[in-house]
Amino acid sequence: MTVPLDRHYLVELQVSTERVSQLRRIVAAHLRHWSLELHIRPVCRAVEELLTNVQRHVGDDNTCVLEIRWSGRHLTVSVADNGAEMPRLLHEGGGLSRVMALSDSWGTCRTTEGKVVWFTRYAQEPQHIERVPLPPLPGVREFRRPPAVVTDFPAATPARTDDHTHTPALV
Repeated sequence: MTVPLDRHYLVELQVSTERVSQLRRIVAAHLRHWSLELHIRPVCRAVEELLTNVQRHVGDDNTCVLEIRWSGRHLTVSVADNGAEMPRLLHEGGGLSRVMALSDSWGTCRTTEGKVVWFTRYAQEPQHIERVPLPPLPGVREFRRPPAVVTDFPAATPARTDDHTHTPALV
């Protein structure tokens, strides 16, 4: 599958606290550019978790690679590092538990240099709906009618009773 160049971002970096917040802003900018505003918060939180895990478990002096790909249907984010230890999902919560909660799928795989941790989110291309102004709705004036004027009132006639049924009959 070929991904257009404007739907792919790759950066190699040394992880630090300052760099994590900077990459969070960069990822948010790419998602805005791709019209994926609804995904900014969860994706940026998951990216922050993955990068923080690299910093905590691999170390500040090691480099990692952050990659984001959007196919038009799925957004895939991966972080590759040169650490030998594979991440584990802890029962008491933590980084990977948050990533799991913020994504549709996630996983890890060993590489010759270390490992890759990735997650995906379903992110379909937004449908662009043309915004055409609608004609104004009818206002009160169109529905307000002047009251009908009645000049002649019919004379009221007293009701008669019918001898057979003893109920009043109208004339």
